[in-house]
Amino acid sequence: MGMNRFYKVLALALVTTVASAQLPALIPAPQTLEAGTGTFTLTTQTRLIVNTPELRRMIAEQLPQLPAGTSATSTISVSLAPAADLGSEGYDLRVTSKGITLTAPKAAGIFYGIQTLRQLLPEGKTALPQTIPAIHVRDQPRFGWRGLMLDVSRHFYDKAFVKRYIDQMARYKFNVFHWHLTDDQGWRVQINRLPKLTQVGAWRVPRTGRWWDLENTQPGEVPSYGGFYTQDDIREVVAYAQQRHITIVPEIDMPGHIMSAIAAYPQLTCGQLPTEVPPNGKLYKVKDNTLNPCRDSTYIFIDQVFTEIAELFPGPYIHVGGDEAYKGFWEKCDECRTLMKKQGIKNVEELQSYFIKRVEKIVQSKGKKLIGWDEILEGGLAPDATVMSWHGLKGGIEAARQGHPVIMTPHQFCYLDLYQGDPSAEPSTYGMCRLSKSYAFEPVPDSIKAELILGGQGNLWTESVPNERHVEYMTWPRAFAIAEVLWSPKNQRNWPDFVHRVESHFKRLDVQDVNYSRSMYNPIVTSVKKHPTGLMELVLDHELPDVELYYSTDNTIPDRHFPKYTQPFLMPKGADRVKVVAYAKGKPIGRMLELTTADMEKRAQ
Repeated sequence: MGMNRFYKVLALALVTTVASAQLPALIPAPQTLEAGTGTFTLTTQTRLIVNTPELRRMIAEQLPQLPAGTSATSTISVSLAPAADLGSEGYDLRVTSKGITLTAPKAAGIFYGIQTLRQLLPEGKTALPQTIPAIHVRDQPRFGWRGLMLDVSRHFYDKAFVKRYIDQMARYKFNVFHWHLTDDQGWRVQINRLPKLTQVGAWRVPRTGRWWDLENTQPGEVPSYGGFYTQDDIREVVAYAQQRHITIVPEIDMPGHIMSAIAAYPQLTCGQLPTEVPPNGKLYKVKDNTLNPCRDSTYIFIDQVFTEIAELFPGPYIHVGGDEAYKGFWEKCDECRTLMKKQGIKNVEELQSYFIKRVEKIVQSKGKKLIGWDEILEGGLAPDATVMSWHGLKGGIEAARQGHPVIMTPHQFCYLDLYQGDPSAEPSTYGMCRLSKSYAFEPVPDSIKAELILGGQGNLWTESVPNERHVEYMTWPRAFAIAEVLWSPKNQRNWPDFVHRVESHFKRLDVQDVNYSRSMYNPIVTSVKKHPTGLMELVLDHELPDVELYYSTDNTIPDRHFPKYTQPFLMPKGADRVKVVAYAKGKPIGRMLELTTADMEKRAQ
């Protein structure tokens, strides 16, 4: 099978000094990991030695099972100290039969060393004694920007859940939480100077169903679905993230994707027409969801918003979106035509550039740096902007060639809202991004200065993610892959070994009661095409190595006594469906895949 062959070759090309089965299952894989001899036993008599009160507080919060023993028979020594060849997030962790030493030049490195130590301890167990394998880890990240984005506009997730999500990020050494706080479907952050943004913009009519089938707001309906974070909520979450060495990047999307603000303040658009907060995406290009770039009052509004955003978020960046801004209403606007003529602006793409450049000055006046999606390249890039590239790698390459910093987040590898398994066995969404695809992500394109690539992130848009459990299902385990891509050395990537470690971390997520997808166990139909005979030809595959597929075409339930898949096959005449099961080591894994004739016809087209 093509996918498996690629990863088997990759695995064989890697030279490992110790068999992976002998090493602990760490995610992300550390820079260096050496197995020692014996084990260390943590008991009630183990003494914790730290050289600052701040470290003691951090350790008590992250490892509550560590005792406050006074015996010197075994010790855990944690210290901030210079360490050769380790950067600001690096650490050195040594476990022997006598004790544990963790050293790092900065507090962030201590924090990441503690996360590694947490993965060496049994999940959920607080009673002592506990045993830890003897190892030596010397570790630091490949990239400084290791992010996840959560869209809370399409569906609102409360403060408690956001904190739990940040907790999970911290375990896997992510250090940026990109918080998509506003969009057409909801404004989620309290702005005191503009109270209608949450009084009106945070609420829409309730809807259940597939995103693209949701009905528009009907006359007389009361907007009752939504919510927002108070400024105190924001401060609490920011402080919580800071304690876990995570920077929050707030996103206020503009000039498009902002109908929730327009519903509150219709004067922000060219037509100044009243609108509602939509429950779907059907009003795009129908009703104006784009700010008027030609009126000074627009920039006064933006200044008021960013004044409070800058006060709430101490991180260096504000993300201004800039994606998918429909410019059709600008083209019909007399004010826009007048401004374009006066400023020598040739087209509406340059008008968006004019808008972003003015917004950048506002952002900089708050002491912040501007980030935008790669559409901000259109018409000319703002002087000091950082580009987040989601249209593949193309936008990032272009921005880097212009000397701008780039965060790579190409949708093919990093969009966590896409299908992660065969659509027949998954909740409805669009596109495809399997775990193996995320693991194959390479953030640095050839011929680009590596220092301009700050890192990357996974993005979870939530049009089709209506609840918190599904947020988790869509995030894990693909976020494991992204964490490893952004932290671990490129030449250590090893798909079969990663799968082994993911399975170990599934058990940890079970103990934590965190939801996750097991789609990597499911069979895949990679191709359906019509044969010249008129019959359907199917190509099957599987993500994991050493898996066997068995199938039926007679509407019975297959097992390993059925035909084994070895090559593409034709559906027999009259057959109305195919069913496929996967086996590994003689045992069934994953869900049965079932495709009807109608499904096959659709895929063949």
